[in-house]
Amino acid sequence: MAEEPVNVNGFRELARQTLPKMYYDFFTGGAEDQYTLKENEEAFHRITIQPKILVDMSSIDLSTMVLGYSISMPVMIAPTSRHKLANPSGEIVTARAASTCNTIMVLSISSTCTLEEVAACCNAVRFFQLCVYKRRDITAKLVQRAENNGYKAIVLTGDSPRHGRREADIKNKIIIQELKNVEGLLSTKIVTDKGSNLDALANQTRDPSFTWEDIGWLKSITKLPILIKGVLTHEDALKALEVGAAGIIVSNHGGRQLDYCPPTISVLEEVVHAVGGKVPVFLDGGVRRGTDIFKAMALGAQAVLVGRPVLYGLAAKGENGVRRVLEMLKEELELTMALSGCSNVKEITRSHVRTKHDRQLLSLL
Repeated sequence: MAEEPVNVNGFRELARQTLPKMYYDFFTGGAEDQYTLKENEEAFHRITIQPKILVDMSSIDLSTMVLGYSISMPVMIAPTSRHKLANPSGEIVTARAASTCNTIMVLSISSTCTLEEVAACCNAVRFFQLCVYKRRDITAKLVQRAENNGYKAIVLTGDSPRHGRREADIKNKIIIQELKNVEGLLSTKIVTDKGSNLDALANQTRDPSFTWEDIGWLKSITKLPILIKGVLTHEDALKALEVGAAGIIVSNHGGRQLDYCPPTISVLEEVVHAVGGKVPVFLDGGVRRGTDIFKAMALGAQAVLVGRPVLYGLAAKGENGVRRVLEMLKEELELTMALSGCSNVKEITRSHVRTKHDRQLLSLL
């Protein structure tokens, strides 16, 4: 019998033992050389924590606000696709775990349960992730369905005009047909002899011409706030502000799109400085420890989004696995805060961390 994991990385090994290799590779893989995939985690290891000692830690509050909604910890579930490949109940049990832990789940447009099924399964704050299709009428219908079913924000993915080259999927010739949210609206039967049908499906259905100028159209069809996901530079952060984004998610798509783009934690501060507190900034990518969450908050993130660990928990132990992953991260963050002298998330400041750049500057003094 497999040992009970003591941290979220333990769930990855359980998932590997549980899943068919093709599906495990689909969830774990990144683009091309997987440099960015690996660096998303490694870059956190180059940041050290500067604790403050002899501070009253008798009570610690991890709660935070996201777009006016209170959540129990600064950790949300990132949009990841096709949860039924990990567990037959799919996104429904992921949503229930998020609800139990009092946090926000961002439902992927490529979910294997419909957005209506997820909305009906439990009472919770949820956001809907959107890629824009060539057929704008279908995109508009999806946005309206999300709004009608109580989703509280739209998360627009901006880094995917084309599908990243995920070589494990090509090698495995992965064929995935099910796209529940567009069933009856869009044909997802793509035949290809070039390995993975995911590339062909994404490239034939998504709109590669969608630009910053088109966000006005998206705003015109919904009252929901729009978060822009995929920002990695000062310039794009300013553009997101110009078009009226309600928030920014610093993300490189989990290292699955452009390889050799920077790890997200390494550019978080650049984006935070560009935004200047006008809208919240969130970090997605590489979070595996409570210390990672603490470092992201110290560098200016309002909260983090967690993707793969949730899928590993789901594959290993279903709803309880997802809940346990979230609880582990919460417990680790609470301990990190206690040992660093922070009794609430607002007390986590830039002075609590040192980056490689900080250390280089200090060495010159």
